[in-house]
Amino acid sequence: MSRRIPLPTPYGWFGVSDSDELASGEVRAIRYFDRELVILRGENGVARVFDAYCPHLGAHLGHGGVLEGDRLRCPFHGWRFDGDGRCVEVPYAKTLPRRAALRAWPTCERNGAIFVWYHPEDASPRWEIPEIPEWGSPEWTDPIRCRYRVRTHAQEMAENIVDPAHFRFVHGTPKLPPTEAWIDDHIFRVRSGLTFTTPRGEIQGQVEIASHGFGFGTSRFTGVIETLVFITGAPVDDEHTETTLRFAVKRLGDAEAEANVARGFVAEIERQYAQDIPIWENKVHLEQPLLCDGDGPIGLLRRWGRQFYAAA
Repeated sequence: MSRRIPLPTPYGWFGVSDSDELASGEVRAIRYFDRELVILRGENGVARVFDAYCPHLGAHLGHGGVLEGDRLRCPFHGWRFDGDGRCVEVPYAKTLPRRAALRAWPTCERNGAIFVWYHPEDASPRWEIPEIPEWGSPEWTDPIRCRYRVRTHAQEMAENIVDPAHFRFVHGTPKLPPTEAWIDDHIFRVRSGLTFTTPRGEIQGQVEIASHGFGFGTSRFTGVIETLVFITGAPVDDEHTETTLRFAVKRLGDAEAEANVARGFVAEIERQYAQDIPIWENKVHLEQPLLCDGDGPIGLLRRWGRQFYAAA
């Protein structure tokens, strides 16, 4: 745990790559959960994630490892591992070491993203990643992707969604949005009213947020135009969290108007993220904050979040 934010790494499904970033036959080094990992996609099209170091003499399989069909070959001595991480060949030995295996991480590919299940005690996945009905629909535009790596913890970032006062003082929102939130097992749901300023005047809308643990969520905006933000995240180490946002808008039948709305929406989100980052990266986590009656349901979000800390 970080001394500045003494919260453990939460368990759950976490997005470690977008599908279009991993080609067939590709082997790539990644780093999440303060661990070196390797992600690959074999000829069968299945994405898999393993611990990065060969159990033989410690070579990093993400630097020089190659796929032969659906099996990963170590660049150092040619040991070969199957899709479950088991060593199936040592080319110069007659007998395979009994414990020769890579740790294979539970992996799920859905909604154009690749997820890994992390649990500090290696417990099995507790829930599944749901399908997003808008994803890939011809009625919605192709997504625009933005990625951020921030020196903070996922819970600190999540608290912003139930902190309406910060929208006024950090982002300059003239009105505090009415917000309601509730816990739905592993899902945290939020509904907030919004006021959009347009050339035709103010338009009322709302956003509905569903966070499935700290690694996956959706935000659906209505008002000016229906907009979807599909969010994934993953802890890199005790100090850093990576978040990827994908923006899509419901088609209007006017490609130029759709593009303009999407660009404007992305620009506003990027503006707000740029304003939030220096606060996230320099604040401390207070276990017993001094909350007042104008604050949002931060305590409720913290109560929901505690279920994802194995030591809690």
